Amino acid sequence: MLVKNLLAVAAVASSALAAPAPEKRQAKKLKWFGINESGAEFGEKNFTGVYGKEYIWYDLNTIDQFIAQGMNMFRLNFLMERITPGTLTSPLDPLYFGNLTEQVKYITSKGAYAMIQPHNYGRFMGNIITDTAGFKSWWTAVAAPFKDNDLVVFDTNNEFHDMDQTLVFNLNQAAIDGIRAAGATKQYITPEGNSWSGAWTWVSSGNGASLVNLKDPSDKLIYQMHQYLDSDGSGTHAECVSTTIFSERLKAATKWLKDNKKQGVIGEFAGGVNDQCVTALQDGLKYLADNNDVWWGAIWWAAGPWWADYMYNMEPTSGPAWSGILPKIKTYFGS
Repeated sequence: MLVKNLLAVAAVASSALAAPAPEKRQAKKLKWFGINESGAEFGEKNFTGVYGKEYIWYDLNTIDQFIAQGMNMFRLNFLMERITPGTLTSPLDPLYFGNLTEQVKYITSKGAYAMIQPHNYGRFMGNIITDTAGFKSWWTAVAAPFKDNDLVVFDTNNEFHDMDQTLVFNLNQAAIDGIRAAGATKQYITPEGNSWSGAWTWVSSGNGASLVNLKDPSDKLIYQMHQYLDSDGSGTHAECVSTTIFSERLKAATKWLKDNKKQGVIGEFAGGVNDQCVTALQDGLKYLADNNDVWWGAIWWAAGPWWADYMYNMEPTSGPAWSGILPKIKTYFGS
């Protein structure tokens, strides 16, 4: 929209000399912006777990609060072993899976996306998953109840690491095949990479060369990468390396996405509540938004009822990041 002069007379008098007024443009936004809901994967040393003692599901009231802030993506963390106790092909546990289903239905009824995400690092019962057929069957069983819900997103597995790269490829492909075999053909799938799925090592780790060959008959893959801003990229420190470290660590992955005509999402990111990290987060989110032809968005780590004073906790309203980070980054929300 052109800025109009308030005084018509002045406009006429100065028309010969005046330059065209600049057009006001809205800053670019991210399609997905959300939160990791974490707690249902707690107590992983006891794979059975005791609800309310070793793990917890998520407060639906806080879902509403996040949506009110402009978030539209919820990455729901849980354990595979509690979905199908004992084996990959065991029946779905009615209570634990019922809780997951309740969360998904509530979130999607609000018009937001629910990302179904086994927080297992490519392992089951503590062992690296090598049974790709069983993994495919697991995903077919889990995806089937959600096959008609277009707001569900399937995350193949959280942060494969220290695994054979071919196996990581095969597990991702098995998950894709299993989800589509369940009749879930319209939903997005986010394959993850080896080496903790880091954006900054996506190319150097071999993920790029390997996972570029994944096939999806629905052509709806959004590659999921994670990126923290501390010295070792582990997300275990409150300090960020610099005010530009987020955008710097995204550049190689961005080039890979563009070169290969792929799409990506940052499934986990965070920084401490301090000025340097806030500036780094803003810089990185602006970079993602400026490259929103390939980047769909970013999902903060983390929230959940049991995080207490954890440095990255964004649980409303007591989490440090709820007041110290969220108000300063939410301008990047929305499509």
